[in-house]
Amino acid sequence: MPFKGSLQIALDSIGQDSEAILQDLSQMLEVDTCFPPGAGYPAFADLMESLLAPMGFSFERAIVPEALWQTPDDSAQGERVNLIASLDGGAGEACNLYFHVDTVPAGDGWTHPPLALTQVDNKLIGRGSADMKGTIVATLAAIRAAQRTGLALRFNPVLLLCTDEEGGLYPGVRYLAEQKLFAGHMLSFNGGAVPRIWGGCFGSIDLKISVTGRSAHSGDPVGGINAIEQGLPLLNALHALKRQVEQRESAMPSPPHYEGRPLTSRLTLAAVQGGSKGSTIPARFDLLVNRRYSPEEPFEQVWSELIHCIEHAMAGSAALAVEYHLIGHLAPVSDPSGPHWPRWLSALSQGFGFDANDFAVWGSSTSSDMGWVQQAGIKEILLGGLARPENRIHASDEYTTMQDIVALAQSILAYLSADFQPE
Repeated sequence: MPFKGSLQIALDSIGQDSEAILQDLSQMLEVDTCFPPGAGYPAFADLMESLLAPMGFSFERAIVPEALWQTPDDSAQGERVNLIASLDGGAGEACNLYFHVDTVPAGDGWTHPPLALTQVDNKLIGRGSADMKGTIVATLAAIRAAQRTGLALRFNPVLLLCTDEEGGLYPGVRYLAEQKLFAGHMLSFNGGAVPRIWGGCFGSIDLKISVTGRSAHSGDPVGGINAIEQGLPLLNALHALKRQVEQRESAMPSPPHYEGRPLTSRLTLAAVQGGSKGSTIPARFDLLVNRRYSPEEPFEQVWSELIHCIEHAMAGSAALAVEYHLIGHLAPVSDPSGPHWPRWLSALSQGFGFDANDFAVWGSSTSSDMGWVQQAGIKEILLGGLARPENRIHASDEYTTMQDIVALAQSILAYLSADFQPE
């Protein structure tokens, strides 16, 4: 709906801000913040300070102690710099806008440079364009529009630019929440450009298992212990457990594309590694298991079931050692509703053109670091973002569009504005 005065002028002006939007996105994509290893966080914090300082933001850097995030396999490297950027807009209440600054590694199959902005056929291509550096760009565009037009704000924006959402033991926002470094309600941009009322999400466990054998010549294997062959009972046992786990249904509403089918728990044999050449008995076999668990499943029960499966399968094995380590954990999110949701849904309608009847509640068996925020005492978490099924998030040639960035920026601006009157 059209608004009178400064708010409508500010909303309209975002569409004419494309040059700054493209420049911001290009600079952000060029900083390699992939996890693992996560070595680019300090450089990204430097960039964000350079972009936000001219807008009047103040900054606090919160560095997660290494003892909390370092894993036994040393897959995480570099300082865990989380940036809190605050703008005093004269409002009495803060709104925390959450972004994870890490991306998954580029991976294979790209037809364009992953760490650069490429514009092709209305697509803005690059690793992190949709998940989720593009959402930071949209937020900057919204705040620039407010400042250009002298728009009064209902909420003071506090940007939480956080580490290690894409994996790891201790996401940065968990540290910020547990240290009580922010207060107020949370708007997370780890969602999509869809009319969704967030119903929560599953937790996620990454468990690394290592089987140690003894190398030998494959043509004369006396004294050798084949670590891969010793791991076969483990693979079979985990696959059997998978069938049991994936029969467990959650009461959380499922997404529309499930077509009425329930959300279920998940167990994935996600990665294996072992051996080097045909003439050598492999001395090591590494297996990565991912377990998605619903809010109805206690973590202790899920963990105990996994460990029992491993130890039972490998009892009596000739392997020299069987070790397992938790290398990643996200807690589930349960019922993130609260009093700010109606305003946010109306703001999304303003930006993306959704009708009130389009909105539906659903959860997901994917995961988020917002579960740790809930456990630290902040229950209401709004959700938005740029993700669409066709955006190729976590795949090659990930992209977003200028239209979606502008729409999200308009939604954010409406939500923050003092002049916005939700329907």
